[in-house]
Amino acid sequence: MADEEFRIFELSLQGFGCSQVLVLMALEAQGRDDPLLVRAMSGLLGGMGCGRTCGTLAGACCVLGMYAGRGGVEEREDDALPIMQAELVDWFEAEYGVRYGGINCDDIIEKDPGLRLSRCPPLIVETFRKVMEILARHDYSPDGRAGGGRE
Repeated sequence: MADEEFRIFELSLQGFGCSQVLVLMALEAQGRDDPLLVRAMSGLLGGMGCGRTCGTLAGACCVLGMYAGRGGVEEREDDALPIMQAELVDWFEAEYGVRYGGINCDDIIEKDPGLRLSRCPPLIVETFRKVMEILARHDYSPDGRAGGGRE
């Protein structure tokens, strides 16, 4: 996991935001590149640009959807996706909502952008690890090749 932690910090230092980092990590694990998806994740940064729901949490839910969601007419969403999302949100609220008084970006960084560098990367690391743990429990491998009936 030390390599993942280093990579997350590296991406953060390169200027990628929380939700982008999570998607980049998932894409890298799958050996894929999708600049459009990474760009789309910009919409979640900074609590959707207005300090609301933490972009790490929203981005992590999107990563779960990358693995278990529906991607085309021939696919079906995994019935476990809402269960995985609820597990993630419950964990995030217990871990960070309690610590920072809420799960909004403004709560976590106390409306002080200077706190982003110290608080967000460790939060992203732990959330990424939790996402990978949840996926593994539901038979998804990080490379996206196995689990949940997907190939």
